Amino acid sequence: MNIGISRVGQIAINARDIDRATAFYRDKLGLPLLFTAGKLAFFDCGGVRLMLDVAEKPEFDHPSSILYFSVPDIAAAHRQMLASGVRFEDEPHVIAKMPDHDLWMTFFRDSEQNLLALMSEVLHAA
Repeated sequence: MNIGISRVGQIAINARDIDRATAFYRDKLGLPLLFTAGKLAFFDCGGVRLMLDVAEKPEFDHPSSILYFSVPDIAAAHRQMLASGVRFEDEPHVIAKMPDHDLWMTFFRDSEQNLLALMSEVLHAA
């Protein structure tokens, strides 16, 4: 059965301090803040909306799933984010060698301790 799902429209990210989390996603990651609504903040990430929200019930108060942000130059993004105070778990490294590119990743924490990642598909030299 095809119900017409074509893309991810929105992802909720838990935050304990919405102002702190909003500053992180806006100022450290450079994502455009779309709007705020009460205790919610919404960002655009390449057409996917990220919603920062405080967990309404204790069972929902846990770190989010890992979001992988695609960047064209993972080394440059890593350097820039380090300089702005982002705490990384590792250095950029190759995860998989594909026929025409290498998949690079590095993991970091947001202001709410959610684990996030940068990923970059680096084409092989011709």
